[in-house]
Amino acid sequence: MSGQSQPRVWLVTGASRGIGEAVARRAAGTGGRVALLARGDRVEELATELGPDCLACRVDVAKRHEVDAAVAEVLGRWGRIDCVVNNAGVHRGGKVGRLSDEDWHTVLDVNLNGARNTITACSGHLAAGSAIVNVGAVVGFRGFPGDSAYAASKAGLAGLTRALAIDLAPRSVTVNLVIPGLVLTEMTGGLSPKALEAMRRMIPMGRYGAPEEIAEVVDWVSRSRYMTGAFVPADGGLMSTFGTLA
Repeated sequence: MSGQSQPRVWLVTGASRGIGEAVARRAAGTGGRVALLARGDRVEELATELGPDCLACRVDVAKRHEVDAAVAEVLGRWGRIDCVVNNAGVHRGGKVGRLSDEDWHTVLDVNLNGARNTITACSGHLAAGSAIVNVGAVVGFRGFPGDSAYAASKAGLAGLTRALAIDLAPRSVTVNLVIPGLVLTEMTGGLSPKALEAMRRMIPMGRYGAPEEIAEVVDWVSRSRYMTGAFVPADGGLMSTFGTLA
């Protein structure tokens, strides 16, 4: 890991809620310096709560110039970036004939293009031993009705992960994908109780995941030095009910 004698510098997108917030809290709690990137104003409140080694950046990851400005601010403050977590995501449901062009592009722009924008802005500053952790989704590998935009964005993120793992391996920078299962966050709050219960019954462990459990896996994956291009489910066994990963 670059700068082993110093605290790790994290850049976490979608850091104001859900899994992103849990990752930021874990990183800060283990002594890291954390740049929290998010669109909402809560990111500033959270960074203040987490302490002086946390930096709030109001950023829409779909806008490249905003990401570039945030990365420049992080580098100006701490001089480097050790771990990039691409977690920012939005969900717009609807079967393909009813899904608007606007919703389709919104999902792809944030979930896939946003990750690409962040990686492009950071990659030249990642030293040997650094890590990129992308946050995928089960729906990126197995179909669910009405989820074409979200599924396409997360499947694209999986492909991006493997291609970048090869590109960055000569520099000893790892790129991996963590695949959460059904985690109760603000994003899943729009699902009906009936839909949530039907999905819960599909999970071998019989329960939803907690954001903190996903953050634990993200932290571990970011520290793994010989694993790259890997898909790591943290899903209570849900992927196993569908067979092996593609």
